[in-house]
Amino acid sequence: MEASTSPRIVVGVDGSEQSIAALRFARKIAPPFNAVIQAVSTWDYPPEYAGYVPMGSDNFEEITHKHLDTAVESAFGDDPPEGLEKIVLFSHPSKGLVKAAEGAVMLVLGRRGHGTFRGLLMGSVSGACVAHAKCPVLVVEGAAGEMPKDHA
Repeated sequence: MEASTSPRIVVGVDGSEQSIAALRFARKIAPPFNAVIQAVSTWDYPPEYAGYVPMGSDNFEEITHKHLDTAVESAFGDDPPEGLEKIVLFSHPSKGLVKAAEGAVMLVLGRRGHGTFRGLLMGSVSGACVAHAKCPVLVVEGAAGEMPKDHA
């Protein structure tokens, strides 16, 4: 992975609505930092892969690239942010995102935790990134990707 010379905001993208919301949110907060957005997806061999080849393709990197392209298109349509970089890494998600975010202005993730009371919990990847990233981590709530509303 090449290091960007511009300030950058790294966004973890897994194709979920939450990660698409995180991409949209990153676009809103990038201008004050004069930052480019790096959309980062990771892939790793599934645990069951050692025993057999799953149905469909076993070209996980290619599939991950396609999911990343689809997520970026869903987030921005035909108007991606200037300087947007799409990166696919072979790594466990949290480890890859923490590594990719080294030196970044911020790491932005969608929250994949549970609903209701359990919704107070973050997903395991978000939690690990919050605990281990060496830059600020913003976990975006919900799929809307909107700035929080003032409830006062």
